[in-house]
Amino acid sequence: MKKIIALFTFLSLFSCQTTQKSTAKKGSLYEVLTEQSNGGGNIQFYEILTEPQEIKMLLNDEFLKNKIKESDIQNANFVILNMGEKNTSGYSIGVSKVEETPTEIIVTVQENKPSADSMVMQVVSYPYTVLKINSKKPIKIL
Repeated sequence: MKKIIALFTFLSLFSCQTTQKSTAKKGSLYEVLTEQSNGGGNIQFYEILTEPQEIKMLLNDEFLKNKIKESDIQNANFVILNMGEKNTSGYSIGVSKVEETPTEIIVTVQENKPSADSMVMQVVSYPYTVLKINSKKPIKIL
């Protein structure tokens, strides 16, 4: 019995050490805020929003207003990827990778077409995606 009590005492002393562990996770470099199949513009374009006035206009969008914090306006850049007008559904635009170099952020865009064997609707669509880049470095889009 004394051995069991000594064992529990020993374990409790060493398991309750006061070491400081960092609970803050390093956030990811980017976040996809929304990816919609309809609602974009008529032409294909990629727009980088860096100025606070430009970023504040995103707060009027129903998909984005609860995803952007006031601190994001000062600490992040935003990218709008617009695929333009497509004659069927099934198209999407996204990101294949985001890399950070010492001087810039490189965003590689991936345009997705509907697969040949999938059923698509014959309706005009305007796919777009909005990204939040957690950096104020210049952005290059490939």
